[in-house]
Amino acid sequence: MQVHHILKSKATDAVVTVKSGTSIADVAKILTEKRIGTVVVSDDAETALGILSERDIVRELATRGASCLSDSVDSYMTQKLVTCSRNDDADHILSQMTEGRFRHMPVVEDGKLVGLITIGDVVKARLTELAMERNALEGMIMGH
Repeated sequence: MQVHHILKSKATDAVVTVKSGTSIADVAKILTEKRIGTVVVSDDAETALGILSERDIVRELATRGASCLSDSVDSYMTQKLVTCSRNDDADHILSQMTEGRFRHMPVVEDGKLVGLITIGDVVKARLTELAMERNALEGMIMGH
């Protein structure tokens, strides 16, 4: 299965972005309201400058306390992004996420942000694929 199959199966292909300079408090509010785990930092909603997850915010809260909420997203975002393209293999992406210990990966084509996949998206797609294979095998065994 490839990334573009996963993107098609998602309820929405919209990527939530925030501009550089956005406060951590504002990002936390967005994450809560949208019930998501990450935002991509982008000044034009096309070029990914970084990514900030709820984990990043929690780490800073634990270290510095509530004072970090007034800081800018630029201070805590991951700038060295690991990205994929629509044609990448889902198993490879799952391996990268597992080894890198991250849960969100921007999908980029020709330098432009075209989607975001999560480890949950990849696992769900893989489970669906396995169920289809199982059903096909059961059908063959039963003579259907």
